[in-house]
Amino acid sequence: MKILWKTISMFFGAGYFPLAPGTFTSLLIVLLYKFLLVHLSWPLYLLIFLLLCSLGTFSAGYYSRELKHNDPRKIVIDEACGQLVVCFQIPQDWLSICLSFLLFRFFDILKPYPIRKLEKLPQGWGIMADDIVAAIYSGLILHVYLALK
Repeated sequence: MKILWKTISMFFGAGYFPLAPGTFTSLLIVLLYKFLLVHLSWPLYLLIFLLLCSLGTFSAGYYSRELKHNDPRKIVIDEACGQLVVCFQIPQDWLSICLSFLLFRFFDILKPYPIRKLEKLPQGWGIMADDIVAAIYSGLILHVYLALK
């Protein structure tokens, strides 16, 4: 089971990427969205997100305890789930997809209020929550932009 939780928390190996593994994982998700996930019905997309988020919360908490570190760079399941939130129901065009990526990375790195406070939640909850809220901020801005465009 240890290997399973490690694999999920590192998003199937993306956490091993040597430079900016979180950014690399977000990029993987936008590419998966562009070429595969965009074709899913919204209930199936939501089900995949909820499953990944649930497994991610548990596995990130487990693996971070094993590493004795609150939020190791190797754990990137939070970025995967966050980017999925931003991509939800956006058009398939490159502009929308690139904006979803840039906005999410901006808010995930900057962590404006209350995102940084969420990191203090215990174990996997803190690892996941800050990225989900960064994704909500990003998604709201992106959807307002797309509506006004």
